[in-house]
Amino acid sequence: MDYVRLGSTGLQVSQLCLGCMTYGSPKWRPWVLDSDAAKPFFQNAIEAGINFFDTANVYSVGESETVTGKWLTEFARRDEVVIATKVRGQMGSGPNMSGLSRKHIEQACEASLRRLGIDTIDLYQIHRLDADTPPEEILAALDNLVTAGKVRYIGASSMYAWEFMKLLSLSELNGWARFATMQDHYNLVYREEEREMHPLCAHEGIGVLPWSPLARGLLAGTRPTLGQGDTTRATTDGIDQMLYTSNSDAAVLEALRSVAEQHQRPMAQIALAWVRHQPVVTAPIVGVSKLPQLDDAIASLDIELSEDDITALETPYAVRAPAELGRPSLT
Repeated sequence: MDYVRLGSTGLQVSQLCLGCMTYGSPKWRPWVLDSDAAKPFFQNAIEAGINFFDTANVYSVGESETVTGKWLTEFARRDEVVIATKVRGQMGSGPNMSGLSRKHIEQACEASLRRLGIDTIDLYQIHRLDADTPPEEILAALDNLVTAGKVRYIGASSMYAWEFMKLLSLSELNGWARFATMQDHYNLVYREEEREMHPLCAHEGIGVLPWSPLARGLLAGTRPTLGQGDTTRATTDGIDQMLYTSNSDAAVLEALRSVAEQHQRPMAQIALAWVRHQPVVTAPIVGVSKLPQLDDAIASLDIELSEDDITALETPYAVRAPAELGRPSLT
């Protein structure tokens, strides 16, 4: 396993980040694995050299953080792993139980620390913007957490580039902690981030952590059509049908299949290798519910794509609207 700098920070992370949304409570989503079922994924990831783990307080309404903290304590050295979590989602039915107010950010951070069983969160990310809270309040609250030693680095997730630039500018203007990462939606069938967000991140030294690098299994070839497949998530996800359309993506899938056959590798490995070859990307976030999926992700690190391969994979792409930016996301 090779390690890379997280954006322009001095932090070293593995080239793959294990997404922990899949681990927690099946009561939250039927495809989620409980603690016992999640155990071998953390053990195998650590043994393979993965030191970067991403979750969120809203995943399984806190249980994902509990499971993540439990198994990392069991299998990892705390000083060597990088634990990332997120704040914004609905954590209760009452007022002030969601969003990015100072009150909710501070309360959510304390709760995440308890569930994870740690003293400091390595990377604390806002899980989308909150239009009801002034950006100055959001940034000042995050800066206070860094100053207090409860958070080491802060990150953001999918938004428009102009919104992200505004936040970066406010941080610089006020001397507040600056976002180190952008966790955005990026894969072979969704490349809209290349237009503005990724050039901005490259210019500002921001690490990019793509979520859904396999387009919720579409790029692994496991779903013949959206809403279908041989897994519980394939048939119950629903969000995939909001993000992808089989008509516009069919040509990309065919190109991916062709390149995979030439390399004699699974489609998933080629799709992840393509993400890794993008200069602005630090580490894709991979969510796996079967151990062979983790093996594929690790094996993708050994693949070198030629310029012809990359051209073949990228040429069929069709422009699409950034439809998911305006709604809260579970990713």
